[in-house]
Amino acid sequence: MTEPTKTRAATTLRIGRRGLLLGATSLAASRLGMPYVGNAAAAEPIKIGMIWAKTGSIVDQAEYLAQGGMLALEQRNNTLLGRPAEIVWLDEPNPQGAQQSAERLVGEQKVVGMVGGALSSFALAISSVAKKAKIPYVAANAATGDLTGKSCNKYTFRLQPPVDVHARILAPYCASIGKKWYLLTASYAFGQDIKRAFTDYITANGGTVVGADEVPVGTPDYSSFILKIRAAKPDVVIGGIAASDLTTFLKQWNELGMKGKIPFAEISVGNTDLWGVGPEAADGLYTITWWYKNPNNSPEEQAMAAAYEKRHNRPAADKAWMGWLGMKSLLDSIEMAKSTEPGAIVQALEAWKYRRGDMDVGYRDFDHQMTSRLLVAGIHPKISDKWDYFDVKAELPKTPDEIAKAFGSSADSACKMDTL
Repeated sequence: MTEPTKTRAATTLRIGRRGLLLGATSLAASRLGMPYVGNAAAAEPIKIGMIWAKTGSIVDQAEYLAQGGMLALEQRNNTLLGRPAEIVWLDEPNPQGAQQSAERLVGEQKVVGMVGGALSSFALAISSVAKKAKIPYVAANAATGDLTGKSCNKYTFRLQPPVDVHARILAPYCASIGKKWYLLTASYAFGQDIKRAFTDYITANGGTVVGADEVPVGTPDYSSFILKIRAAKPDVVIGGIAASDLTTFLKQWNELGMKGKIPFAEISVGNTDLWGVGPEAADGLYTITWWYKNPNNSPEEQAMAAAYEKRHNRPAADKAWMGWLGMKSLLDSIEMAKSTEPGAIVQALEAWKYRRGDMDVGYRDFDHQMTSRLLVAGIHPKISDKWDYFDVKAELPKTPDEIAKAFGSSADSACKMDTL
């Protein structure tokens, strides 16, 4: 199989029932031209756009996100509304490239909806196209507050809790360790939101920021920043760097003898970030959206994880779940709407609900933010399973009132939702 991260070309993914039974990958099936089953074969396919990185620093996460999205359609036998359905996957090499991919999906492929945006800057670019083209878009991974805040729009829905929600959950843990913090954050929306949120929290709670650095995406050498952190002697280092950048930092943190010396904490971290670090260098305290071993996972999530592991011979990372649930919400909503008309799909997305544990999750009508719980997790002191790194400490917020408080109300929101 051609590695999905090696090409920027559009990949049209079609899998028939036979392909599913044989365990063929979506990409391989599309090349073999496997037929659809039943009467749907003669119908014009419904196209869903998917924009996840095939190149760049986020590619490891994006592969899981894409595989989760493909699985969601495969579980429907690649049909929607009694017609064949297919996913068209385009690259997002940078924000401009993400925008161009969204424009191609709308203009050339005539998709009825889109899922994607592995980084916040990519998601904001895709969202602007969704708004202009009036096409429903589910941002499954981006965490910047602006997406469901001041830059919200009627056609954009977001699965990942925003930075402020993650910060409200993790910051008290960090403050219990100590009140002198050093911030190392990426110089784009996600990192800048983390810098603001954690600075606001610690200063409001009697602490200080003893140092702060913003670093560009793709920084290859963190040694100078690590030496500055060592000299500042903070109680906690607050990270705000994503994917392979976090992996690079933690490896160098360990190499310079800092693992276990100063606690490191970061929000919205993916399983793949830690798997890439390796058991010797993995360290820290994190918020994560989902974990394949969580006993509170719903039966449907457990079935998804089992299907994913059978297909790919590895556990489902949180990003696979996010890609799956983001795509599932869009596909469910198309079926609910009984239409591919964008306005009808948007209204169905606003009404869509999904049972997780003891609560229903869905997108709020006033900002299209999904509300759900997060996990607070540390790292096992001794890792014996190459996939099982996390020591889950809590699943928060617990009650509906606590969830509403963590996510904020419509009165707190900067979103001024437009109309269809």
